Amino acid sequence: MKSNETSPIIWILISVASLVIIIAGLRAAQSIVVPFLLAGFIALIFAPSLFWLQRKRIPILGALLIIFVVIFLAGIGAAAIIGMSLDDFSKALPEYQERLTEGKNEVLQGLAKTGFNITEKGLLKSINPGSAMDLIGGLLSGLGGMLSNSVLILLTVIFILLEAAGFPTKLRSALGPKATFVHFDKFSQKIQSYLVIKTIISLITGLVIAGWLAVLGVNFPLLWGFLAFVLNFIPNIGSIIAAVPAVVLALIDLGIVPSFLVISGYVAVNVVMGNVVEPRFLGRSLGLSPLVVFLSLVFWGWVLGPVGMVLSVPLTMMVKIALDSREDTQWMAMLLGSGPPAGKS
Repeated sequence: MKSNETSPIIWILISVASLVIIIAGLRAAQSIVVPFLLAGFIALIFAPSLFWLQRKRIPILGALLIIFVVIFLAGIGAAAIIGMSLDDFSKALPEYQERLTEGKNEVLQGLAKTGFNITEKGLLKSINPGSAMDLIGGLLSGLGGMLSNSVLILLTVIFILLEAAGFPTKLRSALGPKATFVHFDKFSQKIQSYLVIKTIISLITGLVIAGWLAVLGVNFPLLWGFLAFVLNFIPNIGSIIAAVPAVVLALIDLGIVPSFLVISGYVAVNVVMGNVVEPRFLGRSLGLSPLVVFLSLVFWGWVLGPVGMVLSVPLTMMVKIALDSREDTQWMAMLLGSGPPAGKS
């Protein structure tokens, strides 16, 4: 009797220990896990295109070849943009750091002339504006590292799509013709819909931001547009992080008024996309609580590095959609959401 009473506690301890081991394993193997995660998300994004081509009576190999060419050209273009821009930005980084430090000293001298004699002590001494540029450079290098395994990612995407094309038939053959996959179909359709629409919205956001920065004369507009595209997968926090380097460079190179226009552009684009376009096409029920977004950002960033931060919200969204696809777990999906679903209060 005593052993039966303690068995639930032992089960909980085993579950927690297993979770810790899995998390530790993911963190240790992030160099292997990250490329496969990226490949999985890319495959989910292009899966609807594959099925659409098949419905148009295009053979599976022909459809895969079309998708391969599209992904390859997009990857080459992104690699060229990131590579050239990162190289130029890295060369200019010491100059920007020096100009930021000079600007800080000028502000201190100006305050001293007005009677505010602030000395380089305590907290102020530890503030180094140049470190902000180091942070930006490190973030961009981490994102650029996503393309270092491009061949592995591309091959994995092709094999996943090849398997996905015949997977339903295999599953029905294994489980029988009467087997139903209502929950699985609902989950996969929502995931694909979310990723496709989110990617299109993020791409539009990046293009608009890059165009706006180019008009204002901010250096490296394509790089900051790509950063806006990638970080748009992180609601709220991502748009703020993406705006920082462009605003800093505008302030250094162009002055206060252009930097204010840069901020206005970022705010306008993200307000329209986040509050008008995304709810229109994704629905408010697919939103995540700000606390959940922040915690997932910290957790997946710690486990998988910079790429984990980008994938944090899609990964958490997959969990939410999976929970929402079953009636007995919908209450957990509601806890992860930003509010009650439509029609409920």
